[in-house]
Amino acid sequence: MSEKITNEHTVWHEPTVHQKDREKMNGHKNCILWFTGLSGAGKSTLAHAVEDNLHNQLVRTFVLDGDNIRKGLCKDLGFTDDDRTENIRRIGEISNLLMQAGVITLTAFISPFIKDRQLVRQLVNEGEFIEIFCDASLEVCESRDVKGLYKKARTGEIPEFTGISSPYEKPENAEITLNTDEMGINDCVEKVIEYLMERGMLDNLQ
Repeated sequence: MSEKITNEHTVWHEPTVHQKDREKMNGHKNCILWFTGLSGAGKSTLAHAVEDNLHNQLVRTFVLDGDNIRKGLCKDLGFTDDDRTENIRRIGEISNLLMQAGVITLTAFISPFIKDRQLVRQLVNEGEFIEIFCDASLEVCESRDVKGLYKKARTGEIPEFTGISSPYEKPENAEITLNTDEMGINDCVEKVIEYLMERGMLDNLQ
């Protein structure tokens, strides 16, 4: 049995420059825009499109994409329930650090379990975690499957595939729901930007 890891000998070091200081310097508030939904629901496409819009307004942003993270930080993880939970835990911690560093952080992960998304929400202050549900039917997602993942999942070549052999738990109270099988990309981006503006996240931009 491996030795249990403890952090009893570590001490939190309080910074001298805080998130609010960076927000004042940047001219905008920081948050996590958490895009969730089935594979093919448009998470990555929308995250990058929203980032483009914000970047053009001189907002500091960064996108964390599921496939990219799996090639580096989380390349040691598989797709069991426990590994999916650990994947999202790591992403949550990184997202929190990026947000504190003065960045609006956009994430594009299936993140299928409500409990895992809730744990990330609890890492930050109220209003800083904005869950964006990319709502598209399984049929539409399969029709967009340029990588052939759903076909491989249905033949058993890919086990534990969300929506086929592994469950996806829809958000119960997402801040934003985008019906990506009906709405165009520009309308989806506009809805996200409007949400940020209505809540004063971008009020101090020049």
